[in-house]
Amino acid sequence: MALFKKKKDITYPEFHRENQIPVLRCSICTGEKVACFRDKKTGYTEEILYIRSQSDMQDFLKRYGLAQEDLKKEW
Repeated sequence: MALFKKKKDITYPEFHRENQIPVLRCSICTGEKVACFRDKKTGYTEEILYIRSQSDMQDFLKRYGLAQEDLKKEW
């Protein structure tokens, strides 16, 4: 019996530019930020990454080929 299991490789969902909008959900009270993709037709929001630091934000932008201006902020 092993106490520690090997971590599985993390897979990130694909971003479909024609069907989804990149959104940054921000909390006014706690300052929490979550990077999401919103479906244009249904409005369904899929949470992708919890942003804890500026490096998390840069990793998210680089992974999906986005610029800071592409993100729509929601409060």
